[in-house]
Amino acid sequence: MDSLRALIREIPDYPKPGILFYDITPVLGDPDGFADLIDAMATPFLDAGITKVAGIEARGFTVAAPVAERLGAGFIPIRKPGKLPFAVHRQDYQLEYGTDSLEIHVDAVAAGDRVLLVDDVIATGGTAAAAVELLRTVGADVAGFSVFIELAFLNGAASLNDVTHHALLTYD
Repeated sequence: MDSLRALIREIPDYPKPGILFYDITPVLGDPDGFADLIDAMATPFLDAGITKVAGIEARGFTVAAPVAERLGAGFIPIRKPGKLPFAVHRQDYQLEYGTDSLEIHVDAVAAGDRVLLVDDVIATGGTAAAAVELLRTVGADVAGFSVFIELAFLNGAASLNDVTHHALLTYD
């Protein structure tokens, strides 16, 4: 994991003053780093019977789709409102500075689907918790949450309640 951590670019005051942004694009651009990232995110769930992997828009898509391929599973996009072309379920959630929403197709999962939720970063956990609720709304058995970076000092994983989560890198 040290090789992945070394590729992460830390950008102070982005997107606003006081925020330290962890830029994963150098990892995505490095063929060996990207392969290592996908393997490390998928490996803990190889024997979990995952049938679908859900990714949260937008950076989560870049890791969720290849994790789905590694697990031999389908991919489910969880998107911001108005981006999916078919009937959707919507989940509103609270942010530090307002509210937001996520949507999923009503037919994204079938009975018995075990879904792994994947994202690049978990901070306060609001988006991840909303995605879990949205997946459960459409009937998914949420088998876990795999994330590249956890900002542990924000305690976002606590919002996932009963969902097992696996973080590759933790920043305290």
